[in-house]
Amino acid sequence: MNGDLESIVTEIPGPRSRALAASLARTESRGVTYVSAEFPVFWESAAGATISDVDGNRYLDLTAAFGVAAAGHANPAVTRAIAEQAARLPHGMGDVHPSSVKVHLLEKLAAIAPLDRPKSFLCSSGAEALEFALKTSLLATGEPNVLAFAGAYHGLSYGTLEIGGIAKFRRPWRRQLRGTTSFAPFPDPREPRSRERTLAFVTKTLRKDHSIGAVVVEPIQGRAGVIVPPEGFLRGLRELCDARDALLIVDEIYTGFGRTGTLFACEREGVRPDILCVGKAMAGGFPISAAIARGDVADAWEPSGGEALHTSTYLGNPMGCAAALANIEEIERLDLVAVARRREPLIAERLHALQRFNTQIADVRGRGMLWAIEFKDSAVAAAATVRALQKGLIVLPCGLRGEALTIAPPLTITEPQLQRAFDLLAEAVRDPLLA
Repeated sequence: MNGDLESIVTEIPGPRSRALAASLARTESRGVTYVSAEFPVFWESAAGATISDVDGNRYLDLTAAFGVAAAGHANPAVTRAIAEQAARLPHGMGDVHPSSVKVHLLEKLAAIAPLDRPKSFLCSSGAEALEFALKTSLLATGEPNVLAFAGAYHGLSYGTLEIGGIAKFRRPWRRQLRGTTSFAPFPDPREPRSRERTLAFVTKTLRKDHSIGAVVVEPIQGRAGVIVPPEGFLRGLRELCDARDALLIVDEIYTGFGRTGTLFACEREGVRPDILCVGKAMAGGFPISAAIARGDVADAWEPSGGEALHTSTYLGNPMGCAAALANIEEIERLDLVAVARRREPLIAERLHALQRFNTQIADVRGRGMLWAIEFKDSAVAAAATVRALQKGLIVLPCGLRGEALTIAPPLTITEPQLQRAFDLLAEAVRDPLLA
Protein backbone atom coordinates (compact mmCIF):
# COMPACT_ATOMS: atom_id res chain seq x y z
CA MET A 1 0.00 0.00 0.00
CA ASN A 2 2.80 2.43 0.85
CA GLY A 3 4.11 2.00 -2.68
CA ASP A 4 0.96 3.76 -3.86
CA LEU A 5 1.71 6.85 -1.76
CA GLU A 6 4.39 9.51 -1.81
CA SER A 7 7.99 8.88 -0.71
CA ILE A 8 10.58 11.65 -0.58
CA VAL A 9 14.16 10.41 -0.22
CA THR A 10 16.22 13.45 -1.33
CA GLU A 11 15.94 17.18 -1.17
CA ILE A 12 13.57 18.53 -3.83
CA PRO A 13 14.70 18.91 -6.57
CA GLY A 14 17.21 16.10 -6.11
CA PRO A 15 20.75 16.14 -7.52
CA ARG A 16 19.89 14.35 -10.78
CA SER A 17 16.95 16.70 -11.39
CA ARG A 18 19.21 19.70 -10.80
CA ALA A 19 21.78 18.34 -13.24
CA LEU A 20 19.12 17.76 -15.87
CA ALA A 21 17.74 21.25 -15.30
CA ALA A 22 21.18 22.72 -15.96
CA SER A 23 21.48 20.73 -19.18
CA LEU A 24 17.97 21.69 -20.26
CA ALA A 25 18.72 25.38 -19.68
CA ARG A 26 21.68 25.05 -22.06
CA THR A 27 19.93 23.08 -24.77
CA GLU A 28 16.21 23.96 -24.87
CA SER A 29 14.84 27.07 -26.51
CA ARG A 30 14.02 29.80 -24.00
CA GLY A 31 10.46 30.53 -22.98
CA VAL A 32 9.43 26.89 -22.56
CA THR A 33 10.33 25.18 -19.27
CA TYR A 34 10.46 27.22 -16.08
CA VAL A 35 13.64 26.45 -14.15
CA SER A 36 14.57 27.70 -10.68
CA ALA A 37 16.40 26.40 -7.63
CA GLU A 38 13.11 24.87 -6.42
CA PHE A 39 11.57 23.68 -9.69
CA PRO A 40 11.11 21.37 -11.63
CA VAL A 41 11.68 17.69 -10.87
CA PHE A 42 12.29 15.39 -13.83
CA TRP A 43 9.95 12.43 -14.21
CA GLU A 44 11.33 8.94 -14.71
CA SER A 45 8.24 6.73 -14.56
CA ALA A 46 4.57 6.78 -13.61
CA ALA A 47 1.84 4.32 -12.71
CA GLY A 48 -1.77 4.96 -11.78
CA ALA A 49 -1.76 8.14 -9.69
CA THR A 50 1.92 8.18 -8.72
CA ILE A 51 4.97 9.71 -10.38
CA SER A 52 8.62 8.74 -9.76
CA ASP A 53 11.42 11.16 -10.51
CA VAL A 54 15.01 10.54 -11.58
CA ASP A 55 16.21 10.76 -7.96
CA GLY A 56 13.89 8.02 -6.72
CA ASN A 57 11.30 10.32 -5.15
CA ARG A 58 7.66 9.37 -5.55
CA TYR A 59 4.74 11.82 -5.77
CA LEU A 60 0.97 11.70 -5.72
CA ASP A 61 -0.37 13.36 -8.86
CA LEU A 62 -3.27 15.81 -8.71
CA THR A 63 -2.80 16.92 -12.33
CA ALA A 64 -3.16 13.73 -14.42
CA ALA A 65 -0.37 15.36 -16.46
CA PHE A 66 -2.57 18.16 -17.82
CA GLY A 67 -5.63 15.91 -17.64
CA VAL A 68 -4.20 13.29 -19.99
CA ALA A 69 -3.99 10.31 -17.62
CA ALA A 70 -7.71 9.96 -16.92
CA ALA A 71 -7.45 6.17 -16.86
CA GLY A 72 -4.21 6.33 -14.88
CA HIS A 73 -0.59 6.79 -15.86
CA ALA A 74 0.77 3.87 -17.91
CA ASN A 75 -2.58 2.12 -17.91
CA PRO A 76 -1.64 -1.50 -18.72
CA ALA A 77 -4.32 -1.93 -21.38
CA VAL A 78 -3.22 1.25 -23.15
CA THR A 79 0.50 0.55 -22.99
CA ARG A 80 -0.12 -3.00 -24.23
CA ALA A 81 -2.18 -1.71 -27.17
CA ILE A 82 0.59 0.72 -28.14
CA ALA A 83 3.29 -1.96 -27.89
CA GLU A 84 1.33 -4.50 -29.90
CA GLN A 85 0.48 -1.94 -32.56
CA ALA A 86 4.09 -0.73 -32.70
CA ALA A 87 5.27 -4.28 -33.30
CA ARG A 88 2.69 -4.76 -36.06
CA LEU A 89 2.39 -1.36 -37.79
CA PRO A 90 3.77 1.76 -36.09
CA HIS A 91 3.00 4.13 -38.95
CA GLY A 92 0.79 4.21 -42.02
CA MET A 93 -0.26 6.66 -44.71
CA GLY A 94 -3.24 8.18 -42.97
CA ASP A 95 -4.91 9.96 -45.90
CA VAL A 96 -3.58 7.75 -48.71
CA HIS A 97 -3.47 4.14 -47.52
CA PRO A 98 -5.01 4.23 -44.01
CA SER A 99 -4.77 1.51 -41.38
CA SER A 100 -7.78 -0.50 -40.29
CA VAL A 101 -7.35 0.70 -36.71
CA LYS A 102 -7.97 4.26 -37.90
CA VAL A 103 -11.39 3.21 -39.19
CA HIS A 104 -12.17 1.44 -35.92
CA LEU A 105 -11.39 4.61 -33.94
CA LEU A 106 -13.55 6.74 -36.26
CA GLU A 107 -16.39 4.26 -35.72
CA LYS A 108 -15.95 4.46 -31.95
CA LEU A 109 -15.95 8.26 -31.91
CA ALA A 110 -19.08 8.27 -34.05
CA ALA A 111 -20.75 5.96 -31.53
CA ILE A 112 -20.00 8.05 -28.43
CA ALA A 113 -19.99 11.67 -29.65
CA PRO A 114 -23.11 13.72 -28.77
CA LEU A 115 -23.61 14.98 -32.33
CA ASP A 116 -25.90 14.07 -35.20
CA ARG A 117 -24.29 11.72 -37.76
CA PRO A 118 -20.78 12.60 -36.53
CA LYS A 119 -17.71 12.54 -38.74
CA SER A 120 -14.21 13.04 -37.35
CA PHE A 121 -10.87 14.45 -38.39
CA LEU A 122 -7.96 12.91 -36.49
CA CYS A 123 -4.94 15.00 -35.60
CA SER A 124 -2.14 15.23 -33.05
CA SER A 125 -2.91 18.14 -30.72
CA GLY A 126 -5.81 20.12 -29.32
CA ALA A 127 -4.72 23.20 -31.23
CA GLU A 128 -4.85 21.32 -34.52
CA ALA A 129 -8.36 20.07 -33.72
CA LEU A 130 -9.48 23.66 -33.14
CA GLU A 131 -7.82 24.81 -36.36
CA PHE A 132 -9.70 22.15 -38.31
CA ALA A 133 -12.92 23.27 -36.62
CA LEU A 134 -12.29 26.87 -37.69
CA LYS A 135 -11.65 25.82 -41.29
CA THR A 136 -14.81 23.72 -41.23
CA SER A 137 -16.93 26.59 -39.89
CA LEU A 138 -15.84 28.82 -42.77
CA LEU A 139 -16.69 26.15 -45.35
CA ALA A 140 -20.05 25.37 -43.73
CA THR A 141 -21.25 28.95 -43.14
CA GLY A 142 -19.31 31.05 -45.61
CA GLU A 143 -18.55 33.47 -42.76
CA PRO A 144 -14.95 34.05 -41.59
CA ASN A 145 -15.39 35.62 -38.18
CA VAL A 146 -15.72 33.96 -34.78
CA LEU A 147 -17.08 34.83 -31.35
CA ALA A 148 -14.98 33.51 -28.46
CA PHE A 149 -14.62 34.31 -24.76
CA ALA A 150 -12.30 36.26 -22.52
CA GLY A 151 -10.13 33.85 -20.56
CA ALA A 152 -10.43 31.14 -23.22
CA TYR A 153 -7.49 28.85 -23.91
CA HIS A 154 -7.63 26.85 -27.14
CA GLY A 155 -3.92 26.38 -27.87
CA LEU A 156 -0.95 28.48 -28.97
CA SER A 157 -0.81 28.01 -32.75
CA TYR A 158 -1.69 31.08 -34.81
CA GLY A 159 -5.22 29.92 -35.52
CA THR A 160 -5.91 29.25 -31.87
CA LEU A 161 -4.20 32.44 -30.70
CA GLU A 162 -6.70 34.27 -32.90
CA ILE A 163 -9.55 32.89 -30.77
CA GLY A 164 -7.65 32.75 -27.47
CA GLY A 165 -8.87 35.07 -24.74
CA ILE A 166 -5.74 35.27 -22.55
CA ALA A 167 -3.80 38.45 -23.32
CA LYS A 168 -0.34 37.27 -22.24
CA PHE A 169 -0.35 34.54 -24.89
CA ARG A 170 -1.59 36.82 -27.66
CA ARG A 171 0.44 39.93 -26.90
CA PRO A 172 3.84 39.05 -28.45
CA TRP A 173 2.23 38.10 -31.78
CA ARG A 174 -0.69 40.50 -31.88
CA ARG A 175 0.61 42.21 -35.02
CA GLN A 176 0.40 38.90 -36.91
CA LEU A 177 -3.15 38.07 -35.80
CA ARG A 178 -6.02 38.87 -38.15
CA GLY A 179 -8.38 40.40 -35.60
CA THR A 180 -11.43 38.47 -36.82
CA THR A 181 -12.59 37.39 -33.36
CA SER A 182 -15.06 39.17 -31.08
CA PHE A 183 -14.63 38.38 -27.38
CA ALA A 184 -17.51 38.07 -24.96
CA PRO A 185 -17.13 37.94 -21.17
CA PHE A 186 -17.27 34.40 -19.79
CA PRO A 187 -20.00 34.14 -17.15
CA ASP A 188 -18.81 33.75 -13.56
CA PRO A 189 -21.40 32.36 -11.14
CA ARG A 190 -19.96 34.55 -8.38
CA GLU A 191 -21.22 37.61 -10.23
CA PRO A 192 -24.98 38.33 -10.17
CA ARG A 193 -26.79 37.69 -13.45
CA SER A 194 -23.52 36.97 -15.28
CA ARG A 195 -25.21 34.35 -17.48
CA GLU A 196 -27.91 36.79 -18.59
CA ARG A 197 -25.38 39.56 -19.21
CA THR A 198 -23.11 37.31 -21.26
CA LEU A 199 -25.94 35.92 -23.36
CA ALA A 200 -27.19 39.47 -23.96
CA PHE A 201 -23.68 40.45 -25.09
CA VAL A 202 -23.52 37.46 -27.44
CA THR A 203 -26.97 38.30 -28.84
CA LYS A 204 -25.95 41.89 -29.52
CA THR A 205 -22.65 40.87 -31.11
CA LEU A 206 -24.24 38.28 -33.41
CA ARG A 207 -26.82 40.84 -34.54
CA LYS A 208 -24.17 43.45 -35.20
CA ASP A 209 -21.60 41.28 -37.00
CA HIS A 210 -23.24 39.08 -39.62
CA SER A 211 -19.83 37.72 -40.65
CA ILE A 212 -19.61 35.63 -37.46
CA GLY A 213 -20.02 32.03 -38.53
CA ALA A 214 -19.16 30.27 -35.29
CA VAL A 215 -19.11 30.57 -31.52
CA VAL A 216 -16.30 28.65 -29.82
CA VAL A 217 -16.46 27.90 -26.10
CA GLU A 218 -15.01 25.74 -23.35
CA PRO A 219 -17.85 24.30 -21.26
CA ILE A 220 -15.58 24.92 -18.26
CA GLN A 221 -12.63 27.26 -18.70
CA GLY A 222 -9.57 25.30 -17.62
CA ARG A 223 -6.47 27.45 -18.01
CA ALA A 224 -8.34 30.51 -16.73
CA GLY A 225 -8.84 28.80 -13.38
CA VAL A 226 -11.57 26.14 -13.76
CA ILE A 227 -14.36 28.67 -14.23
CA VAL A 228 -17.66 26.77 -14.15
CA PRO A 229 -20.38 28.84 -15.84
CA PRO A 230 -23.89 29.08 -14.39
CA GLU A 231 -26.40 26.38 -15.30
CA GLY A 232 -28.15 27.12 -18.57
CA PHE A 233 -25.29 29.03 -20.17
CA LEU A 234 -24.44 26.38 -22.77
CA ARG A 235 -28.13 25.85 -23.56
CA GLY A 236 -28.47 29.59 -24.05
CA LEU A 237 -25.52 29.61 -26.46
CA ARG A 238 -27.00 26.69 -28.37
CA GLU A 239 -30.29 28.58 -28.80
CA LEU A 240 -28.54 31.77 -29.94
CA CYS A 241 -26.45 29.87 -32.48
CA ASP A 242 -29.55 28.15 -33.82
CA ALA A 243 -31.37 31.47 -34.17
CA ARG A 244 -28.43 33.04 -36.00
CA ASP A 245 -27.42 29.94 -38.06
CA ALA A 246 -23.97 30.06 -36.46
CA LEU A 247 -22.06 26.94 -35.55
CA LEU A 248 -21.39 26.06 -31.91
CA ILE A 249 -17.85 24.72 -31.50
CA VAL A 250 -17.31 23.16 -28.07
CA ASP A 251 -13.70 22.74 -26.96
CA GLU A 252 -13.58 19.66 -24.71
CA ILE A 253 -9.86 19.06 -25.01
CA TYR A 254 -9.61 19.25 -21.20
CA THR A 255 -13.12 18.34 -20.03
CA GLY A 256 -13.79 15.40 -22.33
CA PHE A 257 -13.83 11.67 -21.56
CA GLY A 258 -15.44 11.69 -18.15
CA ARG A 259 -13.57 14.24 -16.07
CA THR A 260 -16.60 16.34 -15.15
CA GLY A 261 -19.00 13.48 -14.42
CA THR A 262 -20.46 13.06 -17.90
CA LEU A 263 -18.53 11.63 -20.85
CA PHE A 264 -18.49 15.14 -22.31
CA ALA A 265 -19.18 18.22 -20.20
CA CYS A 266 -21.72 19.61 -22.68
CA GLU A 267 -23.94 16.60 -21.98
CA ARG A 268 -24.67 17.96 -18.50
CA GLU A 269 -27.04 20.44 -20.15
CA GLY A 270 -28.06 18.18 -23.00
CA VAL A 271 -26.26 20.40 -25.50
CA ARG A 272 -25.26 18.90 -28.84
CA PRO A 273 -22.45 20.87 -30.51
CA ASP A 274 -21.98 21.34 -34.22
CA ILE A 275 -18.28 20.59 -33.77
CA LEU A 276 -16.71 18.93 -30.74
CA CYS A 277 -12.95 19.10 -30.21
CA VAL A 278 -11.35 16.42 -28.03
CA GLY A 279 -7.83 15.40 -27.05
CA LYS A 280 -5.75 15.04 -23.86
CA ALA A 281 -7.51 12.09 -22.14
CA MET A 282 -8.50 10.59 -25.49
CA ALA A 283 -5.50 8.23 -25.64
CA GLY A 284 -4.00 8.36 -22.15
CA GLY A 285 -0.62 9.68 -23.22
CA PHE A 286 -0.22 9.20 -26.97
CA PRO A 287 -0.55 12.51 -28.88
CA ILE A 288 -3.82 12.21 -30.74
CA SER A 289 -6.90 14.44 -30.90
CA ALA A 290 -10.01 14.88 -33.01
CA ALA A 291 -12.44 17.43 -34.35
CA ILE A 292 -15.83 15.73 -34.53
CA ALA A 293 -18.41 17.52 -36.67
CA ARG A 294 -22.12 17.10 -37.26
CA GLY A 295 -22.55 15.16 -40.50
CA ASP A 296 -23.92 17.96 -42.67
CA VAL A 297 -21.32 20.38 -41.31
CA ALA A 298 -18.49 17.95 -42.05
CA ASP A 299 -19.87 17.51 -45.55
CA ALA A 300 -19.07 21.14 -46.30
CA TRP A 301 -15.61 19.80 -47.20
CA GLU A 302 -15.37 18.61 -50.79
CA PRO A 303 -14.59 14.91 -51.27
CA SER A 304 -10.88 14.30 -51.68
CA GLY A 305 -9.73 14.42 -55.27
CA GLY A 306 -6.45 12.73 -54.39
CA GLU A 307 -4.88 15.63 -52.50
CA ALA A 308 -6.15 16.35 -48.97
CA LEU A 309 -6.67 20.05 -48.24
CA HIS A 310 -5.92 19.56 -44.55
CA THR A 311 -3.71 16.71 -43.41
CA SER A 312 -0.47 15.80 -41.68
CA THR A 313 2.12 13.06 -41.92
CA TYR A 314 0.87 11.47 -38.69
CA LEU A 315 -2.86 11.74 -39.39
CA GLY A 316 -4.54 8.68 -37.89
CA ASN A 317 -1.25 7.24 -36.67
CA PRO A 318 -1.92 3.53 -35.96
CA MET A 319 -0.32 3.59 -32.50
CA GLY A 320 -2.38 6.64 -31.55
CA CYS A 321 -5.57 5.05 -32.80
CA ALA A 322 -4.85 1.84 -30.92
CA ALA A 323 -4.08 3.80 -27.75
CA ALA A 324 -7.29 5.82 -28.05
CA LEU A 325 -9.43 2.72 -28.59
CA ALA A 326 -7.88 0.97 -25.59
CA ASN A 327 -8.14 4.07 -23.41
CA ILE A 328 -11.79 4.73 -24.24
CA GLU A 329 -12.51 1.08 -23.55
CA GLU A 330 -10.83 1.43 -20.14
CA ILE A 331 -12.87 4.53 -19.34
CA GLU A 332 -16.00 2.53 -20.14
CA ARG A 333 -14.89 -0.68 -18.41
CA LEU A 334 -13.96 1.10 -15.18
CA ASP A 335 -17.04 3.36 -15.45
CA LEU A 336 -14.84 6.37 -14.79
CA VAL A 337 -17.68 8.76 -15.63
CA ALA A 338 -19.56 7.45 -12.60
CA VAL A 339 -16.36 7.51 -10.54
CA ALA A 340 -15.92 11.23 -11.28
CA ARG A 341 -19.50 11.90 -10.21
CA ARG A 342 -19.08 9.83 -7.07
CA ARG A 343 -15.84 11.55 -6.06
CA GLU A 344 -17.22 15.08 -6.53
CA PRO A 345 -18.72 15.38 -2.99
CA LEU A 346 -15.49 14.14 -1.36
CA ILE A 347 -13.34 16.60 -3.30
CA ALA A 348 -15.74 19.44 -2.58
CA GLU A 349 -15.79 18.62 1.13
CA ARG A 350 -12.01 18.46 1.49
CA LEU A 351 -11.37 21.64 -0.51
CA HIS A 352 -14.06 23.65 1.23
CA ALA A 353 -12.60 22.50 4.55
CA LEU A 354 -9.27 24.01 3.46
CA GLN A 355 -11.04 27.25 2.63
CA ARG A 356 -12.68 27.47 6.04
CA PHE A 357 -9.33 27.27 7.81
CA ASN A 358 -7.18 29.35 5.44
CA THR A 359 -7.96 33.01 4.98
CA GLN A 360 -5.67 33.13 1.92
CA ILE A 361 -8.15 31.01 -0.08
CA ALA A 362 -10.65 33.19 -1.95
CA ASP A 363 -12.69 30.50 -3.71
CA VAL A 364 -13.11 26.79 -4.32
CA ARG A 365 -14.97 25.60 -7.43
CA GLY A 366 -15.28 22.67 -9.77
CA ARG A 367 -17.27 19.77 -11.09
CA GLY A 368 -16.63 16.03 -11.12
CA MET A 369 -12.87 15.65 -10.75
CA LEU A 370 -11.88 19.05 -12.17
CA TRP A 371 -11.49 21.68 -9.43
CA ALA A 372 -9.55 24.79 -8.51
CA ILE A 373 -8.47 26.53 -5.33
CA GLU A 374 -8.15 30.27 -5.89
CA PHE A 375 -5.91 32.32 -3.61
CA LYS A 376 -6.12 36.03 -2.93
CA ASP A 377 -2.47 36.39 -3.91
CA SER A 378 -0.77 34.62 -6.82
CA ALA A 379 2.46 34.49 -4.80
CA VAL A 380 0.67 32.22 -2.31
CA ALA A 381 -0.38 29.87 -5.11
CA ALA A 382 3.19 29.75 -6.40
CA ALA A 383 4.58 29.05 -2.92
CA ALA A 384 1.96 26.36 -2.32
CA THR A 385 2.94 24.64 -5.58
CA VAL A 386 6.57 24.43 -4.47
CA ARG A 387 5.70 23.34 -0.93
CA ALA A 388 3.40 20.63 -2.27
CA LEU A 389 6.20 19.32 -4.49
CA GLN A 390 8.58 19.18 -1.53
CA LYS A 391 6.01 17.12 0.37
CA GLY A 392 5.45 14.67 -2.49
CA LEU A 393 2.41 16.16 -4.22
CA ILE A 394 2.20 17.49 -7.78
CA VAL A 395 -0.29 20.30 -8.41
CA LEU A 396 -0.65 22.67 -11.35
CA PRO A 397 -0.99 26.46 -11.16
CA CYS A 398 -3.78 28.04 -13.19
CA GLY A 399 -5.72 31.29 -13.44
CA LEU A 400 -5.08 34.41 -15.47
CA ARG A 401 -2.56 35.65 -12.87
CA GLY A 402 -1.43 32.25 -11.62
CA GLU A 403 -3.64 32.76 -8.59
CA ALA A 404 -5.13 29.26 -8.44
CA LEU A 405 -4.23 25.58 -8.29
CA THR A 406 -5.93 23.00 -10.50
CA ILE A 407 -7.06 19.77 -8.86
CA ALA A 408 -7.49 17.19 -11.65
CA PRO A 409 -6.15 13.78 -10.54
CA PRO A 410 -6.33 10.61 -12.59
CA LEU A 411 -9.90 9.34 -12.40
CA THR A 412 -8.45 6.03 -11.23
CA ILE A 413 -6.88 7.48 -8.08
CA THR A 414 -7.88 5.41 -5.06
CA GLU A 415 -9.70 6.95 -2.11
CA PRO A 416 -6.74 6.43 0.25
CA GLN A 417 -4.48 8.14 -2.28
CA LEU A 418 -6.96 11.00 -2.70
CA GLN A 419 -7.33 11.47 1.05
CA ARG A 420 -3.56 11.43 1.50
CA ALA A 421 -3.15 13.93 -1.33
CA PHE A 422 -5.56 16.30 0.38
CA ASP A 423 -3.70 15.90 3.68
CA LEU A 424 -0.50 16.94 1.90
CA LEU A 425 -2.31 19.78 0.16
CA ALA A 426 -3.59 21.04 3.51
CA GLU A 427 -0.01 21.18 4.77
CA ALA A 428 1.19 22.91 1.62
CA VAL A 429 -1.40 25.71 1.71
CA ARG A 430 -0.99 26.43 5.43
CA ASP A 431 0.40 29.99 5.32
CA PRO A 432 2.99 29.15 2.64
CA LEU A 433 4.42 32.67 2.53
CA LEU A 434 5.17 32.56 6.23
CA ALA A 435 6.93 29.19 6.27
